[in-house]
Amino acid sequence: METTSSKVPRLAPEQIRRAADYVELVWQDQGSEEEKAALAEFHADGPELARLIGEFGALLLADYITVVPDEHADRESAYALGQLANVASRYLKRWCFAGGGAQTAWIAAGFLIECMQEVDQVHQFLTDVRGDAGTGYGAAAA
Repeated sequence: METTSSKVPRLAPEQIRRAADYVELVWQDQGSEEEKAALAEFHADGPELARLIGEFGALLLADYITVVPDEHADRESAYALGQLANVASRYLKRWCFAGGGAQTAWIAAGFLIECMQEVDQVHQFLTDVRGDAGTGYGAAAA
């Protein structure tokens, strides 16, 4: 499979895992005291969290949600999907880097959850992303 973008952010595996943990926490109910405390801990680092979710969102959009099978890579629809992912990634990153803090991170995570629900189960999707981070996929080259 080929990705639709060459401008994919490179995140360290621990950054990918942290972002995936946050998105999954937002996706869950957050009803327990432990979940509320974990969410508050993430939100304490609002501006940095928003930037991380912006980068993570760009990674998901380019390398996971819009992956095109090789046999379809030369079709016009693959090109259009790639351009749509580029635009969505660009605006998501701009918004997350604009300094919105925890509120921005929360809303951006909701956007990514909606995208993931269209292609897969959110929990399994994030599990796959975390596993790929451990193998160096999507991580910065050493």
